[in-house]
Amino acid sequence: MSLALSPEERAIASGRDGPAMAMRIVAESARLLGAPRLIPIASAHIDGALYHGDSGTLFAERLVEGGAQVAVRSTLNVGALDLMGCSRIRLEEPARGMARRMMEAYRKLGCEQSWTCAPYQAGHRPDQGSDVAWGESNAVVFCNSVLGARTNRYGDFLDIACAVTGRAPDYGLHRAENRRARLVFDVSGLSAPFLASEIAWPVLGSLYGREVGNAVGVVTGMPRHPGEDALKAFGAAAASSGAVGLFHIAGVTPEAPDAETVLAGAAPEAVTRVSPEMIASARAGLSTAAVPKVIDAVAIGSPHLSLAEFDTLERLIAGRRLGVPIYACTGRHVLAGLEQSGRRKALEATGVVIVADTCVVVTPILPELAGGVLMTNSGKFAHYAPGNTGYSVLYGSLADCVESAVLGKPSFTDIAA
Repeated sequence: MSLALSPEERAIASGRDGPAMAMRIVAESARLLGAPRLIPIASAHIDGALYHGDSGTLFAERLVEGGAQVAVRSTLNVGALDLMGCSRIRLEEPARGMARRMMEAYRKLGCEQSWTCAPYQAGHRPDQGSDVAWGESNAVVFCNSVLGARTNRYGDFLDIACAVTGRAPDYGLHRAENRRARLVFDVSGLSAPFLASEIAWPVLGSLYGREVGNAVGVVTGMPRHPGEDALKAFGAAAASSGAVGLFHIAGVTPEAPDAETVLAGAAPEAVTRVSPEMIASARAGLSTAAVPKVIDAVAIGSPHLSLAEFDTLERLIAGRRLGVPIYACTGRHVLAGLEQSGRRKALEATGVVIVADTCVVVTPILPELAGGVLMTNSGKFAHYAPGNTGYSVLYGSLADCVESAVLGKPSFTDIAA
């Protein structure tokens, strides 16, 4: 199938400025993907502003020099620096300067200075059925699944090119026929207390991602809506352990009033009936550390913590002094609320290290420590931390993480699946 550009799109692509470069990138990507056309988008979320090397900075600056500006609302994923000054980033020059230049270039392109991996909890919530171009795996899966907007996983450079042109290739999850469920993931065999617990959702998401890969499935057997933060944790873990871009939960997510509707009347290609034994195995797989006698740090907030999650954190700490620090990653939209209420100072007084604009697995924040053990309640942190930080990981609930941080050693209270 050949790509057909409109006369306006062809005219833009024929130029030599920033918008022309962006249009050529989008058009060539569409050709490679087999898309028949480009479609207008309502917004973008940009993952490419995180410094991985000088080429990303130079690319963004080239767009700026060419007069490019985003054509649609465009929020920014985490960067490599904490511009709010909450935490110390151990990024040395010249990388530090290049990271700052990159962040500044995206500001000049007209992107909102959101610097969060959870833009959907910072007011960027596109309408159901609208087409958008989002980067960052957890944001993509939340946008598709929980909001019902339509996006593929747009990678670095292509994400900002879509934002500048206001267009995206018409393929993949933009198309209704690719959004129906083909697999069933049945959790009816798990206990109601487990499904109501915070620890369930990263574990379920990790298992789901490994079971379905990049396919679209529907979760059945959920007795009630688990809450937005639970869905956030599920999607983030599923997108990390698999390549999930869209999931449905029967009776919960907007495109799945029931399993039959989202299966479009077809029999599922496969059914996974989740057992307590499968959950135990998936939970164990989130830890890479043998049972250690001590822990060196706790990291939470991948995706970024919401205000409600900070409420729970404060309640669990209950004013006690932590034996090891809890690195709590969040966006500046949440930080503003913590500062206005005086809660930031109170949290920091207990030993919490608030990290804004970034997180501990994408930039050096944790102390360099051979054989270090990091405890987390995040399925995404558990997946990426060993390779990105050098720490081995111990997975537990938020309550377990807090108790362990207070004691300086692992403490667990199991909830049976």
